[in-house]
Amino acid sequence: MKRNLTPYFFLTPALIILTIIVFYPAIQAFSLSFSQFGYDLTQPPEWVGLANFKRLAEDKLFRQTMINTLIYLVGVVPPLVILSLGLAIVVNQKLKGINWFRTAYYTPVVVSMVVAGLAWRAIYWSNGILNQFLFSIGFQSGIPWLTSADWAIWSVMIVTIWKGLGYYMVIYLAGLQGISPELYEAASIEGSDGWRKHWDITVPLMKPYIFLVAVISALSATKVFEEIYLLTQGGPRNATKTVVYYLYEKAFRDLDFNYASTMGLVLFSLILVLSIVNLSASRKV
Repeated sequence: MKRNLTPYFFLTPALIILTIIVFYPAIQAFSLSFSQFGYDLTQPPEWVGLANFKRLAEDKLFRQTMINTLIYLVGVVPPLVILSLGLAIVVNQKLKGINWFRTAYYTPVVVSMVVAGLAWRAIYWSNGILNQFLFSIGFQSGIPWLTSADWAIWSVMIVTIWKGLGYYMVIYLAGLQGISPELYEAASIEGSDGWRKHWDITVPLMKPYIFLVAVISALSATKVFEEIYLLTQGGPRNATKTVVYYLYEKAFRDLDFNYASTMGLVLFSLILVLSIVNLSASRKV
């Protein structure tokens, strides 16, 4: 009996910490979604049922943030899945100095998002590096990377892709190093050489890793916040405002915790459905 309880003694400290910082706040947020604070925040909230969800359904700005989040999801995930795989294939070659290249490509992952955000803001300035390059090749005017509603969200996506490439590259690299070189040799004998061998051998064997990267990057894209906060703060004209950033504004700027909890519950449902779909698809591979 004592032996059977031993694993639970080891798990108890972690469970206590998770209960305090994850499970209890999650239950509280769920409860707040169906209630409303009065003018006195020290008093218990009043139960209002589905009133917050009705308000959410009528909120045009929330619908826009949902659209922005989906655009971000579609714009970020495919490049991360494809480019990081290509990068992993390149750095998996036995070349002189390849470890230096691996380190260089992974460096953005360990750079603080605050530092990266400030650096990219300088790059995107009206007289920043990018626009100076455009001027040097004959453009008469620069591109308003962060001040135009048409360009801003794509500019922020580039930062997310740049920051995540190295991380997903390492995941792919672990899978690539498990593929036997004999398979590539056999493919070469059959006439599959160059990049063709990667389509015939690498991609089929890397499908579990591809789905893993797709799931992780999709979850990260739906929860994007730091890039938005540092680069655009949801502007211009709410063009880059995502659900998480809108939730942050309602909770910590407007102190509307009930409405923010309602948005959090909707976002949780979206992420849950997305995860189930991805995992179901991965089992069929």
